[in-house]
Order: sequence, then structure tokens, then C-alpha cells
Amino acid sequence: MIISAGILWGVTGLFVNALDGRGFTSMQLVACRAVITTVLMLVTLLITDRRLLRVKLRDMWCFVGTGIISIVMFSYCYFRTMMRTSVSVAAVLLYTAPIMVIIMSAVLFKERINLQKGICCAMAFVGCILTTGALTGGVNLPADGIVTGLLSGFGYALYSIFSRIALNKGYNSLTIIFYTFLCANFGVLPFVNVVDTAQKAFCTDIGTALMIVAMAIVTTFLPYLLYTGGLTSVEAGKASIMASVEPVVASVCSVVLLAVPMRANEAAGALLVLGAVVAVNIKVVRKNAAQ
Repeated sequence: MIISAGILWGVTGLFVNALDGRGFTSMQLVACRAVITTVLMLVTLLITDRRLLRVKLRDMWCFVGTGIISIVMFSYCYFRTMMRTSVSVAAVLLYTAPIMVIIMSAVLFKERINLQKGICCAMAFVGCILTTGALTGGVNLPADGIVTGLLSGFGYALYSIFSRIALNKGYNSLTIIFYTFLCANFGVLPFVNVVDTAQKAFCTDIGTALMIVAMAIVTTFLPYLLYTGGLTSVEAGKASIMASVEPVVASVCSVVLLAVPMRANEAAGALLVLGAVVAVNIKVVRKNAAQ
């Protein structure tokens, strides 16, 4: 489930590139994803089990954490870093997240930091650097770009942490996702022109509307459903490492769909990330095999 989520997140760039050409800003895309995902989750819960809509008021801070502190802060800082540096540098700084998740999980959830997890985390991070090509050519690294890049990684990491806390409180993954994006709406909508965004998304042409809905389903609704569900039985630190397949998928999409050539360092990085995903699960595989 977690690897599948990473794969779906990896195709985000295809939608962003297409919609950027149709005049959408980064925050408008974030708003569209948040609103549509909220509606889809509400319909899902009303059809499947309305009881999952019930939450305790004293636990709302968990969803403010996943929605505003994580989703909104991560999205804004990630896009801001792209503008101040480059897509590749922003991706590398974003994938400091597994390191942060492992450290915070050790403190908050007493998850062990063993040699295997440390090596896999290092493999995934180096693999992301190579896959994104951040070390090739001139790299622009302004101080504010580095800060927002690290904050994007921190925000990305916090989703795993706040979600784990909510899961430990007994909330269903569907409940967590619905209230996450409900709260995210309050964090992002004040920064966009709602009427202009809605008209641009749904009143321009049917192709744009279908693309917006598809982006929300493929890159938000389904992957968050899979990732949060996977967290019920996988340590947050391991989950964050496995989700590192995202930049690998993004690179493969560029090669296959956009005819962008893959260099040797990018191929090596992809192999490192995939190796980390396999290695972090070696004990689980052996245990299941023995059973």
C-alpha cells in the first residue's frame, strides 16, 4: 500500500506540468486537490460508514496537524523552494523527510533506530539526490530556498507523525484523511481566489475539469488512502523510506512519456532507492517465509 502510494505521488508532475500550461498557479492546484479530496472522502464515508465521521473535539489538533501544519505547509514550502532553487534541489530537500520521521518516531513512538534502518535511509536519500540530478550542472542554493526546502521535508514528515498519533487514538484511516483535507481547506483557501479558481477548473472546458478531478483522485485521494492505511501495520520510519520510490517513478515517467533521456547517475539513484525499499523489508520477508 505504501509503495503504491509512492508510485501514485510520482506521477504528480505530469498533471502539474499539463495544468501549469493552462494557467493554474501552485496554490490553486493545492486548493483543487484539497477540496475535491474532501468531497470524495465525505461521499465515501456517507456510503460506507457514517460513524467514521465522529471525532472527539479534543482530538482535532491531530487533524489540524495533518491538514494545515503538514499538507499546507509542505505544499507551500515545496513549491516555494522550486521557485527559489530548482525542481531537483526541492526534491532532494523534501526527501530529508525519512531522516526526520525516523528521529521523531524514535522519540515519540519508541521505534528503534537500528543499523538496517539507518543504512536504508542513507541509501534512499543518496538515491534521491542521484535520481533528481541535483548534483549535475550549476546549483542555485539561496539561504531562503534551503530553509523552505527543509521546512517542506519537515511538513512532509509530520504527516506520518500526526497520522500515527491519530491511528493510536483509534481513528480509522478514512476518518484521518477526511478531516486532514477538511482542515487543509481552511489553510489554503484564504490564499486563492475561490471564484476564479472554480471557474478556471470547471467552467473553461471539459478537458480541464476532467484533468483536475483525475489529478485529485490519482495523486491525492488514492495515495493518501493507501499510505495512511499502510501506516496501521508499518513503522512510520520504514513507511517514509518506502515512499521514496516517488522520485524514481517521476524519472521513469519523464523517460517513457516525455522522452527525457535518463543518465547513468539517475539510473544508479533509482536502483539505490529501490534497493533501500527492498532492504528495509528484508526481516519482514524472512519472517513471513519462515511462517
